[in-house]
Amino acid sequence: MRTFKLQVQTTVDGYMAGPNGEMDWMTFPWTDDISAYIDALTKPVDCIVLGRRLAEGFIPTWAAGPEGEDQESIDWMNDTPKVVISDSLTESPWENATVAGGDLTETVNRLKAQPGGDIITYGGATLAAELIARGLLDELHLFVNPTAIGAGRPVFADTGAHQRLRLVTARPFDCGITALHFEPRRS
Repeated sequence: MRTFKLQVQTTVDGYMAGPNGEMDWMTFPWTDDISAYIDALTKPVDCIVLGRRLAEGFIPTWAAGPEGEDQESIDWMNDTPKVVISDSLTESPWENATVAGGDLTETVNRLKAQPGGDIITYGGATLAAELIARGLLDELHLFVNPTAIGAGRPVFADTGAHQRLRLVTARPFDCGITALHFEPRRS
């Protein structure tokens, strides 16, 4: 069974975006230590899962080759197959991306049962919250930025029940971000 990972930037007060989706609170530039950590995290990944709203900005941004990103990262983001979770799209408007609708649990379990490497999701907020609430993630990698914004889209929204997690590692980086790696405690 493939490992399904969440990688998300958060504020210290638990938001992954501002009230209107703002991401201007994120810490940049990254330092070499966090870049190496993320490279190791994504090395075994061969599938990216995105919510439709995130995909609409994420996929075109990486296709255009965002300024400040190294070519290896750009190529990895563009070359890695993507699955866009959507009930409103019937086909993908993007290269190297397929659309999956219907029951989220069935979709994720089908992906995890396929042969291949790890799967990673970057969210968005609605998808991340639903994956957490349904217990579909195997690892949560929260990159906590040294900023509080007071309101926004929480990582742990509408979880439906207590989410018991086990801290695997906590690692601070020179840029000020701290990576928290959790695994769900399953009964």
